[in-house]
Amino acid sequence: MTSQSTMLLIAFLAALLLLSYPLGKFIVQVAAGSSDHAPVTGFGWVSRIFSRIEQWLYRCAGIKAKSEMNWKTYALALLLFNTIGALATFVLQRFQLWLPLNPQHFANLSSDSAFNTAVSFITNTNWQGYSGESTMSYLTQMLVLAVQNFFSAATGIAVAFALIRGFSRHSSLSIGNFWTDITRSTVYLLLPLSVIFSVFLISQGVIQNFDSYKEATIVQPLDYQQPKVGADGQPVNDASGKPVLENMSTKVQTLAMGPVASQEAIKMIGTNGGGFFNANSAHPYENPTPLSNFMQMLAIFLIPAALCFTFGFMVGDIRQGWAVLAAMTIIFVIMTAVVMYAEQQSHPGLSALGIDQTHSLLQSGGNMEGKESRFGISASALFAAVTTAASCGAVNAMHDSFTALGGMVPMALIQMGEVVFGGVGSGLYGMLVFAIMAVFIAGLMIGRTPEYLGKKIQSFEMKMTSIAILATPMLVLGGTAIAVMATAGVAGILNPGAHGFSEILYAFSSAANNNGSAFAGLSANTPFYNVMLAIAMWFGRFIIIVTILAMAGSFAAKKRLEPNSGTMPTHGPLFIVLLIGVVVLVGVLNYVPALALGPVVEHLQMFVPN
Repeated sequence: MTSQSTMLLIAFLAALLLLSYPLGKFIVQVAAGSSDHAPVTGFGWVSRIFSRIEQWLYRCAGIKAKSEMNWKTYALALLLFNTIGALATFVLQRFQLWLPLNPQHFANLSSDSAFNTAVSFITNTNWQGYSGESTMSYLTQMLVLAVQNFFSAATGIAVAFALIRGFSRHSSLSIGNFWTDITRSTVYLLLPLSVIFSVFLISQGVIQNFDSYKEATIVQPLDYQQPKVGADGQPVNDASGKPVLENMSTKVQTLAMGPVASQEAIKMIGTNGGGFFNANSAHPYENPTPLSNFMQMLAIFLIPAALCFTFGFMVGDIRQGWAVLAAMTIIFVIMTAVVMYAEQQSHPGLSALGIDQTHSLLQSGGNMEGKESRFGISASALFAAVTTAASCGAVNAMHDSFTALGGMVPMALIQMGEVVFGGVGSGLYGMLVFAIMAVFIAGLMIGRTPEYLGKKIQSFEMKMTSIAILATPMLVLGGTAIAVMATAGVAGILNPGAHGFSEILYAFSSAANNNGSAFAGLSANTPFYNVMLAIAMWFGRFIIIVTILAMAGSFAAKKRLEPNSGTMPTHGPLFIVLLIGVVVLVGVLNYVPALALGPVVEHLQMFVPN
């Protein structure tokens, strides 16, 4: 790592800590008030306004805000809400041509693409097999995609609240009210932060309008190739399954317009990642300056980090929150250091051309392929680590252009289950699953019944933990295996050999772990991948959520035991090391053979002469 990379990482973590601690204390009011309907205080007339909005929403929806739910009712309400959201998102995409706010007259999406996108946005994955500025109308972007950015993020926060209540309550049959949790998470947390962040982004140059697209005359004609598209809007492939390219030339450039800043804000704060433009946060209209880039990275980690403190405050021991945050931070720093180092190296093949590697590194700054010059290698590598450590698909550089080891780091961070900060809510409850596994292993080692935060870990909790940990590897590896054996799956590969395998592995890792970023070298907007990835996204999201809620209900019904001399401390350095070990070994071990076939082989091939 260079000194610039080190200073950037330190500045990022320091700013994150300064912002997340007070936010974590504020979220306690949001979570605690969900069960007793207490208003969020401390902001004077602003609190009163938001409280009235909250109560008005309950009246409109007919919600009994003070009623509590057991875990089964909570899970049923959550699944019903998200299923209705998926249907609404699907329908609007299929009818957008005949609806308003479509100045470019974009056609209706195909059924498989609409299905994939609907599942993607309600699962907080935001995988995009389409190009946003040439596919989605303004109404679609705002009414379903941006709205689902809020609701999918609020769903994750609600589940985290439910699990925390499971630890903090005793002899209780309820874990809160889903409708109240999702309403308060949206009204008091996601919406205000998004408004503030939107204003900041506009100040940096992110656009926000409803104008038709603009055309600008370029200095000289541009010749280029693009995949040929059939009458059905799908890419045309040749006999070997490769995309057919057509030669094009233009003297004008079309500048896409739209309400970008409003969607960009919740895209980051809600760890959604779905970009208004195909280039996502590499596009100057989404991420125009180094300052906007830095703040977008902070926005991704802000709520996940704050929820660690919320967890500590709500269970009555802030040290527990610090322990979880420390484990996340240590893994993140190590993985970020690897990707920064890897991207700052020049390709070994340069030496075969008689180019001194040290001179090349000084001249080019390392591997600049696929990166924006306004951000550079350090900020691009850090962004890649942030967006894949969190459940966020936003990218400011093309991961497909990273070095083999540099590209392996984002993939491995996703495969850990995105618990290294992770998504809003999902990162915390995912890490607590590993914490339960860690205390169970420790209990076996010392011959005691394992317990965490005064709650005994018994057979039911371990069954749910096992399902939560094993579900995503089964979806990832099973989906990858089917894709590499199926003709339709292999047809989407643009790069042969190990890198092509990495593209498929990354796609299913991203889908099943609800990340949404891509290697960008896989033609995934086909019926095969749209359906397969949607299945991975749906079950990767909701199998985990149902098991978490089941554990929350089980913990809430148990008595909370007082610590004694034989209780294993879960806030000290020893537990942090144990937790990190469990995350790395259990979380990544399932993927080691697949990683060896992909990025590891690709890295070794760089040193083999052709």
